[in-house]
Amino acid sequence: MEDGTSKSLCYPGSTDDDYDVRQWDVREGCEVRQILDRVADKWSLLVIALLDCQSLRFTQLRREIDGVSQRMLSVTLRQLERDGLVSRTVHPVVPPRVDYALTPLGRTLHETIKSLVTWTEKHQQEIAEARAAYDSRREMMEA
Repeated sequence: MEDGTSKSLCYPGSTDDDYDVRQWDVREGCEVRQILDRVADKWSLLVIALLDCQSLRFTQLRREIDGVSQRMLSVTLRQLERDGLVSRTVHPVVPPRVDYALTPLGRTLHETIKSLVTWTEKHQQEIAEARAAYDSRREMMEA
């Protein structure tokens, strides 16, 4: 480690058992990375957010999520159900009615997502300014 640098929670040599960046490894079979990839994709985030207050039918979800295909929504719901984040209830009526809802585990994830959205809203102006400054520097370097 260089002089003037310090170990942080992200430092691979950290002895802190609560957080190890190596858990995010991209090696095949890395569970943390697979879970993060699943729950952080845009369709999963939207499904989780929409199911926060109420259960919804497939067609209601599809109507609410702009740009999602029927196939992609089916795949997303299936994966979220497999991970224990969404429950699927089939009602024995004709035609069959299927409702999707967040499980208790899914609700805990939604709380985390809300924190991320709140952070984004709070800092969006700073991020916009940083992007504009970066773009200006890049344009000057390329000129």
